Amino acid sequence: MKNLDNEKIAKLFKILGDKNRLQLVLGLVGKDMCVHELTYLLGVSQSLVSHQLKVLRDADIVRTSRRGNEVVYSLADDHIVKLLEIAKEHVEE
Repeated sequence: MKNLDNEKIAKLFKILGDKNRLQLVLGLVGKDMCVHELTYLLGVSQSLVSHQLKVLRDADIVRTSRRGNEVVYSLADDHIVKLLEIAKEHVEE
């Protein structure tokens, strides 16, 4: 693999390496959710979810949209899903 930006790749894996952020990303596979839905899903505080979503948003892993008065989070693209599928295959071997 030529011309890889190793720092960006390492940062991506570091971000996804956090258990809470990984759970948030997995929760968003296939559906959009707001903060209170994600808080319920993870069973952690809303402030922790909000902080981790900011990290994911800053890394262009998730994006936001509006649903009425709520901010809704979704995965930014299918690349993360593909990466997670490959990781799952790897650990299941």
